[in-house]
Amino acid sequence: MAKTVSFAAVHFCVAFSVGYLMTGDIMIGGALAMVEPAVNTVAYYFHEKVWNRFKNVRPKHTATTLYPRKALSA
Repeated sequence: MAKTVSFAAVHFCVAFSVGYLMTGDIMIGGALAMVEPAVNTVAYYFHEKVWNRFKNVRPKHTATTLYPRKALSA
């Protein structure tokens, strides 16, 4: 959850900066900074949950399991 909160803080700053730079209006920049990161943070939280679910379902094949190394002879 700390990762999500940290992401929200960074996103807030970016959204405000972009909104302000594009419009020159602090109120619009502030409104954009309040709404867009809040919605995106919720979307990010659920994206992480879905991503982790698929990550746990996927077969755990790696290059070493697909192509095992030949034993080194002494």
